[in-house]
Amino acid sequence: MRKEASRAYRRNSSDGIRIVYEDNWLLVIEKPSGMLTMSTGRQGEVTAYSMLTDYVRDTSYKRTRGMRPRVFIVHRIDRDTSGLLVFAKDQDTKEALQGNWSNAVTARTYVAVTEGSPHNNEGTVTSWLKEDPRSLVMYSSPVDNGGQKAVTHYKVLRRPDDDGPNKKSGYSLVEFELETGRKNQIRIHCAVLGCPVAGDRKYGARTSPIGRLALHARTLSFIHPWTGKEMNFSTPVPKSFKSRKFQTGTY
Repeated sequence: MRKEASRAYRRNSSDGIRIVYEDNWLLVIEKPSGMLTMSTGRQGEVTAYSMLTDYVRDTSYKRTRGMRPRVFIVHRIDRDTSGLLVFAKDQDTKEALQGNWSNAVTARTYVAVTEGSPHNNEGTVTSWLKEDPRSLVMYSSPVDNGGQKAVTHYKVLRRPDDDGPNKKSGYSLVEFELETGRKNQIRIHCAVLGCPVAGDRKYGARTSPIGRLALHARTLSFIHPWTGKEMNFSTPVPKSFKSRKFQTGTY
């Protein structure tokens, strides 16, 4: 019964969530763009958290002292960013991961389509990020402004001037590796590099060819808190990032 319920859930494309991995302690999912990780408090919001809560309650027979199965948020990605997320199935697992997150995560990469390209093929952006409490916009400073230090490594996978049928497109495909995980970090650092993420009006993008933020959490590797094994997960570049609307050629 549990396996049948799990398969049915994965076949249900209307929910938008794909379960990448599941064990007794963890759930790794691929979240679609446009879905919140957790609720903002508005009644009736459909979030990754709410959907996974329904999932574990539908597929689990485990009941402890009358408590219903639930999930716990380990980390988040922006509503408009798609990609990999980890949820815990119990409080101990959540605390074990969150308490050692910076050491437990061995790799975390994103891919984005940007307007234009960084000047260099690869490099590192380091700045301090601080949020305006009124506008909720994050601001970047090259020197310590009392905010949080943010470090992003980047590598250009395809430039608009690369050989190909659409070499004058103006869009690039760029990979990012996070050394820190701050709010809107990649989006802000793309703006700092002069090549905002396509669809990111908040941080300077002028276009939105596919009607969404062109940013995807592509890979995630971490040490399992209980087994000690390194867990490696990867998703393909979203098909929409290869859309003719971007005219970036093949990647």
